[in-house]
Amino acid sequence: MRRRERRLQRPNHFVWFYRISSVSLLTLGFVVLLGGAGFRINVTPSEPLGLWRIVEPDGPILVGDLIFICPPTTNEMREARARGYLRSGLCAGHVAPLIKTVGATAGQAIDIREEVRIDGRPLPHSRISRTDGQGREMVPHVGGVVPPATVFLHSEFPGSFDSRYFGPLPMEGILGLALEVWTYAP
Repeated sequence: MRRRERRLQRPNHFVWFYRISSVSLLTLGFVVLLGGAGFRINVTPSEPLGLWRIVEPDGPILVGDLIFICPPTTNEMREARARGYLRSGLCAGHVAPLIKTVGATAGQAIDIREEVRIDGRPLPHSRISRTDGQGREMVPHVGGVVPPATVFLHSEFPGSFDSRYFGPLPMEGILGLALEVWTYAP
């Protein structure tokens, strides 16, 4: 009887391992299910933190649209990933899609100096940072006319890594419009 009492009093490590594993697997399954339904969790400050959904656009992508887009695998994007500007995800290059606002579309003129000007008009909240938060040099894009089938992207967050630094992105990477589901803006 004493042996049975001791066994009942000892914590069973396998039970705790089973419980933690079960909760972890259920959470992972939930995240995968949401991802398959077009949901994404944003953990970057460029847009409010929280749950977003990718929605099929009902027309052409326009200036002012908030979109999800997979960046191309370019040298700039590889460096951005190495610096920690891009999160891990399911896009090519193993990066997460970006959530950005379309600032300009094909044919519009981009002038980048201390701030961005589109067709001669200043883009609000577009000051150029010469260094990132860790003091590393940030090289602004040269500007010019937005090429066909590309979009110039912007975020009002001052530290955002957007087209101010990498230029227009191909529209073929657009996953859809970004719709807030449940978010928090600190």
